[in-house]
Amino acid sequence: MLDAVIWGGAGLTLLGVVGLLACVWLAWKAKTSGLSDEAIRARLQRVVVLNLGALALSALGLMAVVLGVMLS
Repeated sequence: MLDAVIWGGAGLTLLGVVGLLACVWLAWKAKTSGLSDEAIRARLQRVVVLNLGALALSALGLMAVVLGVMLS
């Protein structure tokens, strides 16, 4: 039972890290796109929302891993 919590948390953490890498890629793509400052700012604001979601997902996964290890 607790193995599922640990592996599920590891999976969530991995998804969060992939999301963070996607944020880096999207921000880099926006910066090198040659758009106006306002357009870049609008894109980066959307990236910030995705970044916070990916960070929260990763944190929840790490919490699940720690909880599973402590209870096993």
